[in-house]
Amino acid sequence: MLMDDERLDYLLAEDLRIIQSPSVFSFSLDAVLLARFAYVPLKRGKIVDLCTGNGAIPLFLSARTESSIVGVELQERLVHMARRSVAYNKLTEQIKIIEGDVKEIPARLGIEKYDVVTCNPPYFPAHEMSDKNISEHMAIARHELHLTLDEAVNAASKLLKQGGKAAFVHRSGRLIDIISAMRANRLEPKRIRLVYPKEGKEANTLLIEGIKDGKPDLKILPPLIVYNSEGEYTEEVRALLYGDN
Repeated sequence: MLMDDERLDYLLAEDLRIIQSPSVFSFSLDAVLLARFAYVPLKRGKIVDLCTGNGAIPLFLSARTESSIVGVELQERLVHMARRSVAYNKLTEQIKIIEGDVKEIPARLGIEKYDVVTCNPPYFPAHEMSDKNISEHMAIARHELHLTLDEAVNAASKLLKQGGKAAFVHRSGRLIDIISAMRANRLEPKRIRLVYPKEGKEANTLLIEGIKDGKPDLKILPPLIVYNSEGEYTEEVRALLYGDN
């Protein structure tokens, strides 16, 4: 089942397993935060996760909902990893992983057919590739080589029904960019939560959710602090990662 340097990691809070690889792809805390932040219908909904990587967000969401989930990933190797993880957890009836370009996915899956879209897009413009030693898989996941923020938001909007919700995680420095992109694509920002590495530090991550054709009414949620003064996860983050117990 495992290939090369792959390993089988635990998703403790969800009691699931996921295939990861240090040289190909491993999910980050951002995926956990987005999966817990996003609204999901409990039953009968239709969810799409764009830029799904190794399928972490669909797996996390499956513990919160009985809705069907489609994960979309451009890279064949990551698609293969995600599909094997879904099969290992016996979730093939709920989660489908498809290989494809996010820009072309609305035409393939259907316009305005979905209730929720989640997306953890590449964070960095292509010209900011300072580390030339990272693998091609990681470069594509991290940098806008094949997908820009505007293109990701546009695809999410096309997939969503009117009144559907789109949730994104991104760098806090791109806040204005993502709000501008959302409004240009009929997604009205409704909830924002900023994530701080430690108390007293600047935010480095944002979580944002919008409603398609929603009315302006933005809620700024309480800050999320990742590490306490001892350098350990805060109670809230520990609960997200490991469960409430």
